[in-house]
Amino acid sequence: MTDILMPALSPTMEEGVLAKWHVKVGDVVSAGDVIAEIETDKATMEVEAVDEGEVTDILVAEGTEGVRVNTPIARLKDEGGAVAPAAKTEEAPKAEAATAKTEAPKASAPAASAPAAPKSDSGERIFSSPLARRIAAQNGLDLKSIKGTGPHGRIVKRDVEGASKGAAQPAASTAPAAATSGIAPRQAQSLAQMGIPDGSYDLIPLDGMKKAVARRMVDSIQNVPHFPLFIDVEIDQLMAVRAKVNKMLEPQGIKVSVNDFVIKAAALALKMVPEANASYTPEGIAMHHNADVSMAVAIDGGLITPIIKKAETKGLAQIATESKDLAKRARERKLKPEEFQGGTFSVSNLGMFGIKQFTSIINEPQGCIMSVGAGEQRPVVKDGQLAVATVMTVTLTCDHRVVDGATGARFLQAFKPLIEDPVAMLA
Repeated sequence: MTDILMPALSPTMEEGVLAKWHVKVGDVVSAGDVIAEIETDKATMEVEAVDEGEVTDILVAEGTEGVRVNTPIARLKDEGGAVAPAAKTEEAPKAEAATAKTEAPKASAPAASAPAAPKSDSGERIFSSPLARRIAAQNGLDLKSIKGTGPHGRIVKRDVEGASKGAAQPAASTAPAAATSGIAPRQAQSLAQMGIPDGSYDLIPLDGMKKAVARRMVDSIQNVPHFPLFIDVEIDQLMAVRAKVNKMLEPQGIKVSVNDFVIKAAALALKMVPEANASYTPEGIAMHHNADVSMAVAIDGGLITPIIKKAETKGLAQIATESKDLAKRARERKLKPEEFQGGTFSVSNLGMFGIKQFTSIINEPQGCIMSVGAGEQRPVVKDGQLAVATVMTVTLTCDHRVVDGATGARFLQAFKPLIEDPVAMLA
């Protein structure tokens, strides 16, 4: 038999959700066949078989949360029924039974199989994930006494971990992810302890994306010395140029947005002021060769930042095409890890929601993030005379370890004329 292991879909992935099986016991698979779908905190990805054989066991059910990387999730009988030699416990077994469309790190020793699903006193099955059953068995916990917060009341990892710390309480009176989310210790208190009575609210358990976003934002705001710089830019000429460009591109089905102009202008400004295209590391300041601009995209349950790579080398039509495709696949959770991991600078635009001005949290390890507000008509003074212009407020949030006030100001000085006279970006 050959174990199919939970693959690592990114360098930082530790666990995921086994969202869907495309095979069942008795099916014969060939190398390259899609056998399952795995959800991470950012995307849903297909897993392909790399061995041929018959599926003899499905070890992890569909919908199971918190499946650790390199945990056996299914077994194949090799062609001819040969039995694969057992892996030595002191060495990493080969994760060859399944692979995602990204490279996975070396596997560690396989986890012990989970105990069978228990039953309640009335004889009904207690729904729980294999990982939860395994942790409960290791800690001598009775699943009958634990309230599940997973889909349809399934007991999942966080429920058992909470119980193992003496916190097994009904889901409605606890904050299940407090022990693992990395949020301030005060959040570990139940809402009842904070004066909000049980039954007065519905609790939506945190999924992997919410946990990851919470952890990253808390880490960023605690570890990075943020400071904002604000600037107003007039966009009347940009809107006129955009209308002409879109008329030209209409036969190709391409439509350039204001955000596409912002991404292009930011990329060019980063090349003019390379000190702003940098990251802090314990070893030194990393000066990036290209302007890989991450754009914030709101998706169901969280936020993701797909990347326009080498944006300084691309025209507006190409940026518009790529940004539309990336945003669409981001909302469908079909991005590859390399399409949203990395980036040297971020742009977050809430102008379409009517937000005039806001300050974003830095997307580590990037040195800056730009927040773009709505364009609106405002009174301005030109040549000593009162006039009206369409003005957009832009906020640059900087990591002071990398980008000080003077550097941030020089970046905005380079960015402003590109937006106000965008013809230069068409060259």
